[in-house]
Amino acid sequence: MSITYKDAEGVAGMRVACRLASEVLDYLTPHVVPGVTTNQIDKLAHDYITQVQGAIPAPLNYMGASSTPYPKSICTSVNHVVCHGIPNDKPLKKGDIINCDITVIKDGWHGDTSRMFVVGDASIAAKRLCAFTYDAMWHGIVKVKPGAHLGDIGFAIQRFAESNGFSVVREFCGHGIGRGFHEEPQVLHYGRPGTLEELKPGMTFTIEPMINAGKREIKEDAKGGQYDGWTIVTRDHSLSAQWEHTVLVTETGYEVLTLSAGSPPVPAFVSAAA
Repeated sequence: MSITYKDAEGVAGMRVACRLASEVLDYLTPHVVPGVTTNQIDKLAHDYITQVQGAIPAPLNYMGASSTPYPKSICTSVNHVVCHGIPNDKPLKKGDIINCDITVIKDGWHGDTSRMFVVGDASIAAKRLCAFTYDAMWHGIVKVKPGAHLGDIGFAIQRFAESNGFSVVREFCGHGIGRGFHEEPQVLHYGRPGTLEELKPGMTFTIEPMINAGKREIKEDAKGGQYDGWTIVTRDHSLSAQWEHTVLVTETGYEVLTLSAGSPPVPAFVSAAA
């Protein structure tokens, strides 16, 4: 699959889809509280996407590399779940951390973003992991500009995360996005500067580091000895966090497409870098 470069029409379509994805997270924010189930969060998101936004939840029945269609409209990854957690009827409890991953399709374009939520109050370690993972994502984003390389993004994320005592999951990565849910290029969250694909205007891709509090090794989650086809957890049962934005390479730098009124503030160092 080759990399696609968005023209003005494509960029306009991506801006709409990505804003809608972020607005789903804005809508969900007050509902992520102790006692709610991830199935309830999933239904809220599904109804909002389909009935209010007139869009399509991309994960629903998505196959990807799995042999099992994804059964829900969003991914909800709680505590030591690294990614692709399937919503269920287990209530969230005070102290949990959860990643809600949203992808919507609007007029054929995909918008993809995720946020971490702290349920009630959590441990200092859990809140630190969420905060540092957010900053790690932005350390990658600020490297985006024409002439830079994907390796620059991965290196910045890895250096920041590991220098603060965390580890970077390597088996999953960001990806190109547009008419397709997952397009080229693959966007690694580790690497060496000056390596991999050169960035050019019109590229759109996600930056979505998965950062573990413990070791970087992961495994399939086999509850009762059976894998559901999707859920990935940390091998050492340590907490994991993830944030995700969809980014456009512009003529002079980057534009984060998945921003909305309720998006968390951009870190101070981003303004300094600009």
